[in-house]
Amino acid sequence: MFFASPVIRRSAFNASHQADLALQRFLQASQHAAAKTAGYTATSTEDATTLSVDVPGLAREQLQLRIEDHQVHLSSVEGAPRQVQRSWELPHAIDAAASSAKLENGVLTLVLAQRKPVDTSVQLSIQ
Repeated sequence: MFFASPVIRRSAFNASHQADLALQRFLQASQHAAAKTAGYTATSTEDATTLSVDVPGLAREQLQLRIEDHQVHLSSVEGAPRQVQRSWELPHAIDAAASSAKLENGVLTLVLAQRKPVDTSVQLSIQ
């Protein structure tokens, strides 16, 4: 009886392994890039920026929204069925009092009003 064991050349194994690793890196990079932009749209006018964010399965009580100067932070509370944690930085300061948020059919729509510049100059009299 004759038993022959297969001979695997190392170079053939490395070539397919390297191609597999390159494909995995490519797919991970494209998924990561898509995850950064997926799930929201942004439009801007002179007075406000509108963000529409997909948050299916979450109620308004399960979301927290925080505004800090130029930034908007959205997160889900502990115990929510989905974990959401997103932040956006806008080119203008946000007027929180004039802004609004509305959750409808799993889409959170934020209308973020632009804060108007306040004139803080003081006129001095000359003596």
